[in-house]
Amino acid sequence: MSTQNMPVVALTLGDAAGIGPELIAKLLSQPHITTGANIVLVGDPWLWQEGQKTAGLTVATQAVASLAEVRARPDQTLPAFLAVDTIRPEQVQRSQALAACGASVLQVLNLCMDGAKRGEVDAICFAPLNKQAMKLGGLQHEDELHHFAEYLGVTGYFCEFNTLGDLWTSRVSSHIPLKDAAAVLSQQRIVEATRLIYLSLQASGTAQPKVAVAAFNPHGGDGGVCGREEIDIIEPAVRELRASGIPVDGPFPADTIFLKAVDGQYQAIVTMYHDQGQIAIKLLGFSKGVTVQGGLPVPITTPAHGTAFDIAGQGVADVNATLNAFRIACRMGAARLQTSNS
Repeated sequence: MSTQNMPVVALTLGDAAGIGPELIAKLLSQPHITTGANIVLVGDPWLWQEGQKTAGLTVATQAVASLAEVRARPDQTLPAFLAVDTIRPEQVQRSQALAACGASVLQVLNLCMDGAKRGEVDAICFAPLNKQAMKLGGLQHEDELHHFAEYLGVTGYFCEFNTLGDLWTSRVSSHIPLKDAAAVLSQQRIVEATRLIYLSLQASGTAQPKVAVAAFNPHGGDGGVCGREEIDIIEPAVRELRASGIPVDGPFPADTIFLKAVDGQYQAIVTMYHDQGQIAIKLLGFSKGVTVQGGLPVPITTPAHGTAFDIAGQGVADVNATLNAFRIACRMGAARLQTSNS
């Protein structure tokens, strides 16, 4: 891939009190990491130095003064580094959820999204953040995805995807109390969640993904004696999707649907609520999973495991999920760049 056709992928260090800075140091030390993307790391210099120290690594970067400079760099064999000033060392207490850390994360992510709006960034991959810290630091939404959607002016459907290798999952409801999950279930939301994950998988490089839809009730409702959501809502959604040309099957009972996916029958599963898919994905590969923010105008990815406060500062964080998140950002960023250039 020529440098002119490489996507600009912005990286962030995540919550300063967690394992993010260490993970980014380990990511950028990987061989040939710049062959698929023009990388720009956005972060506080002292925190970046701290991450390298924790990882026991020294990573060379090239300073830039703005995101606008990144794409035009003649030498892209080194990651670019855009220094910002969002947090001081004395404001951080390792392994603690603090307002200063959350505010820093928001400031850096907003800067990267501003770059995406201007066409200077094609994808964003952020190191783990902490929702409690972000809410203490000014987050006004239930999670970062809703903040991204509002900041980027999204008016259509959006949802989180969780991925593990070739298997992706989406969910009709996310960070809401379980008692409310039935109330938000609708044929339209299922159709939108399924169509979005299908198109996103295509953008990530899977030409013809097959999608399975989970049931809502135990045993798929047992013909209506254990709930009618399958009959009244989910089955009509599946019929509508098939009629539109999307290869989708279901609804399948949630306690067996992942067996079919592990056997390779499906590349995507649409679940009805948060834990229905999250438990399975994390049992299958907690250290490798990725969260993709679906439905946004710019691809945004992150490792699915969180800030891991229990091991922060120890140098033992596993980089695999971060590497997977970066690779997905590169593929989706390249597809976005190609579309914008066509």
